[in-house]
Amino acid sequence: MADPENEVLRSTFPSYMAEGERLYLCGEFSKAAHSFSNALHLQSGDKNCLVARSKCFLKMGELEKSLEDAEASLQGDPTFCKGILQKAETLYTMGDFEFALVFYHRGYKLRPDREFKVGIQKAQEAISNSVGSPSSIKLENKGDLSFLSKQAESKQAQQKPHPVRQLVHHPKRESKRKGSLKSEKIVRQLLGELYVDKEYLEKLLLDEDLIKGTIKHGLTVEDLIMTGINYLDTRSDFWRQQKPIYARERDRKLMQEKWLRDRKRRPSQTARYILKSLEDIDMLLTSGSAEGSLQKAEKVLKKVLEWNKEEVPNKDELVGNLYSCIGNAQIELGQMVAALQSHRKDLEIAKEYDLPDAKSRALDNIGRVFARVGKFQQAIDTWEEKIPLAKTTLEKTWLFHEIGRCYLELGQAWEAQSYGEKSQQCAEEEGDMEWQLNASVLVAQAQVRLRDFESAVNNFEKALERAKLVHNNEAQQAIINALDDANKGIIEELKKTNYRDILKEKKEKENATMLDGQTRMAKEKEARKTKDEPEKVMKQWEREQTEKQPEGVLSRETLGVTARRPEERQREDPGKASWRKELGTKVRRPGDTAKGQFGEAGRTEENREETREIYRRPSELDQNLSDESSPRESEGLEKRLSKTDGGELEALGKTESGEIKEMEITENSEKIEKDEKEDELIE
Repeated sequence: MADPENEVLRSTFPSYMAEGERLYLCGEFSKAAHSFSNALHLQSGDKNCLVARSKCFLKMGELEKSLEDAEASLQGDPTFCKGILQKAETLYTMGDFEFALVFYHRGYKLRPDREFKVGIQKAQEAISNSVGSPSSIKLENKGDLSFLSKQAESKQAQQKPHPVRQLVHHPKRESKRKGSLKSEKIVRQLLGELYVDKEYLEKLLLDEDLIKGTIKHGLTVEDLIMTGINYLDTRSDFWRQQKPIYARERDRKLMQEKWLRDRKRRPSQTARYILKSLEDIDMLLTSGSAEGSLQKAEKVLKKVLEWNKEEVPNKDELVGNLYSCIGNAQIELGQMVAALQSHRKDLEIAKEYDLPDAKSRALDNIGRVFARVGKFQQAIDTWEEKIPLAKTTLEKTWLFHEIGRCYLELGQAWEAQSYGEKSQQCAEEEGDMEWQLNASVLVAQAQVRLRDFESAVNNFEKALERAKLVHNNEAQQAIINALDDANKGIIEELKKTNYRDILKEKKEKENATMLDGQTRMAKEKEARKTKDEPEKVMKQWEREQTEKQPEGVLSRETLGVTARRPEERQREDPGKASWRKELGTKVRRPGDTAKGQFGEAGRTEENREETREIYRRPSELDQNLSDESSPRESEGLEKRLSKTDGGELEALGKTESGEIKEMEITENSEKIEKDEKEDELIE
């Protein structure tokens, strides 16, 4: 390092201080020390600058210089905390743990900072490792004073000055180091992984061609190798003082004893450990640290699996609970497949060992996983299996609500409304206002799907009141929007209902009009049937008489009545007269060959018409007959008629029977055609 006095300083004190601090942070401790020396040349005795340069010397391994700067910073102000801390750190690095502890305590009294507290702890630990605790020392009164000589020797060894390692600035060193009194085994234990690096550096020293080479500024490879080896020696000496080998062996034995005690610990300690672990897992999960909760649960599960039934009687239940905790953490992390597997393991353990509470918990969690991934039917099946296992009313409230929500997602509004009403009832029994709000909203949404808008509005209004009670502003706004939609639905439904009513009234009027027309036509048909019924009866009667009477013989009584009532024929309506004329023409057609028979046939037809008239008005005819003649006169008349007309009737017998049959066939066919036409018109 160049002497600052021989150099022309071209900067200021703050500039050199800033430059030194920057170089120190960059790890260039030699350059940083040079900058601080320049600063001290400008402002001699600055305690902050002395402490800063002491830190650089400490990092460079120049412990004496570091101690000198630390003590120089305390000359003007013995209570300067930074100087006290730096002196304590230097003494600790030099292995003087007792004096280091003294200065750590002195600084902690002046300012209880964390650095002093940590220093006290590490100095006490180093002293305990080097000397041992008082309880481990057993004095024996045997008259042997050899321990005094051993104590003196150890004191001399502690007071022996430590060699100050020279830096690489000195060009030449001995190519071979002096043999160390420490055995290689102890050095290997102290250095640990660094022992391989030390062996490598020692091998490089054997290569004479390599160590003669130079790098820059006259620095040789041998200097670099020796610097590394000296540093490792210094650290091994420090670690030996800080934590000797026997202390390490003691720690190992203590750890073994502790492990054995842990294996043989009492059941109460095991229970406390398990409860504390489960509380930590739940706390991590609720605080948002799902990853930490998962790691903690897996760690505890691995440890519990190593225990036997004697140490943990309820080991199976505990393992299932830990799988449940792992699954919950995986759900929060979005690992749905892994979460489903974990909860199914919990369910398998619950079924195997008949644990109803664990089974209920596992079904609950499996249903949540299915609902998260959108498999609502599987979630419904799982939760419906859990319903008989639900114990509390609040648990049933939540369960019914979730099942109803899944049905609503599937579009099955009736089932959603049913489960929502069950949830609402359980929430009212429990008195939980929050779940009453959720259940009311679910029922209202299902009723909107069912287009029962009036009921939906009522439930939305109930939900709005409950949202106000629990001061849930977001729920209030959402319910108000839903109420607006429901009211719009009511208006649309009313419009559709009015339109349907109009259509229904119009259709009813049309049906009534059509029914009136059919009724009127049916009445007319019935009237016509009633009017034509006597004619049909008369025709039937004539056919029966024709079949009973022998050919050519007519009733004299009928003929007599016909002769006495010529005026009845005059009363007949013109239609019937024309019909008789038409019928007469039909009868006369086949009788043109015999003119005498034509006259008789005409008379016979007239007698037949009179007979019909007699049937139509039997009461009137009977009265007339009783008034005109007595029974004896009628008998005399019949005898005379039979004598005078017997021959004529016999002559016309065959002709009359054929004509009558032809007339009946023609008349029946016309009547049937007329009735069929009337029926078609009515229909």
